[in-house]
Amino acid sequence: MNSFLRKSADYLPFLLHGLGLTVLVTVLALVLASGMGLVWALLRTSGIRVFEVSTRLLIEFVRGIPLLVILLYVYFAAPDLGIDLSALQAGILGLAIAHSCYLAETFRAGIQAVDRGQFEAAQSIGMRRPLMMRRVILPQAFRITLAPYASNIVLLLKDSSLVSTISVADLTMHGKMLASSTFDSMTVFTLVALLYLSLTIPLNFLMHRVEASFSEGR
Repeated sequence: MNSFLRKSADYLPFLLHGLGLTVLVTVLALVLASGMGLVWALLRTSGIRVFEVSTRLLIEFVRGIPLLVILLYVYFAAPDLGIDLSALQAGILGLAIAHSCYLAETFRAGIQAVDRGQFEAAQSIGMRRPLMMRRVILPQAFRITLAPYASNIVLLLKDSSLVSTISVADLTMHGKMLASSTFDSMTVFTLVALLYLSLTIPLNFLMHRVEASFSEGR
């Protein structure tokens, strides 16, 4: 135990550099994925068949591809189309594309779970669809989707470790580099796991508190 603590004190400063980048990647990818996912969900529930069908096909297509393949495609294949991104940009975009489709289904389910009477009441007072969605439907859908949305945040945080495969120097990449230089994989990857837990456990606790607070306010 003393040996583990001593080594941890030596290794942690290096690993924390990677942890900071992991947080950055997760936050930026989440913001982008949430925006894209909301757009897909609104198109899926727009009532315009061409939008609904094309968006559904897009979502099913992306969800059927492994996240690792999406990251590799964005980083290595996109330059052939004239889209030249850094490893960090490709990692954020790849994560956002993949998770936007999962969030789109979460948001769609929330919108469709709102009582039809709310739609009819908003229409009866002359609200146009954009205003009705913004003021009546989406606030209620947000409460409904809060729990699955929180789960998606945690999943995105854990999936962010895959950006190390395209040379993004996140926590996982720092762990790999440290393990290869120290030959102490047991200590290094135990610390990596604990650092991920130091993010996911408080995040889960925070989201449970937020969800409880919204439930009490109903």
